[in-house]
Amino acid sequence: MTERIIIAGSGGQGIMLLGKVLAEGALLENKFVTWLPAYGPEVRGGAAHCMVTVSDDEIGSPHIDQADSLIIMNQVSLDKFRGRLKNTGLMVVNSSLAKPDNNIKAKVSAGEFTDTAIGLGNIKVANMVALGSYLAAKKIVSMENILRVIQRMAPKDKPELLKANVEALKKGMEFKND
Repeated sequence: MTERIIIAGSGGQGIMLLGKVLAEGALLENKFVTWLPAYGPEVRGGAAHCMVTVSDDEIGSPHIDQADSLIIMNQVSLDKFRGRLKNTGLMVVNSSLAKPDNNIKAKVSAGEFTDTAIGLGNIKVANMVALGSYLAAKKIVSMENILRVIQRMAPKDKPELLKANVEALKKGMEFKND
């Protein structure tokens, strides 16, 4: 099994964190992993994406030309990366900020990740809502290991952040993945 994922949005949406949590969760399962971050020159508000490859075998390169999955957080990223998704792939889209058209041949799973995060009281957890939705569709990494990574990364003096991220992950798992 090899899964190549491109995660894209704008700086400040937690794109790198989403990719890092996914990658570290896979490491806990003794899988081979690469995580390749890419920032736009503006950083916050500019383009941001990362590439994560998870495999049972060694990985030759962290760069992804054709992705098995895309996790898209805004329209600019959808427009930029849609052509990099395999026809048999999965596109997980934040429908709060991006609207895929009917020309996409791959499976599309859309959810209002930003709106859900706002409803949870913290817009910054939209990335974890997206990750939960992705994990519901693709069983690449166990939720147990993702939760272990989030718990380890969360600041010890801010338990409310851990709670918000866990709640966001669980909400994301509820999105219907047709």
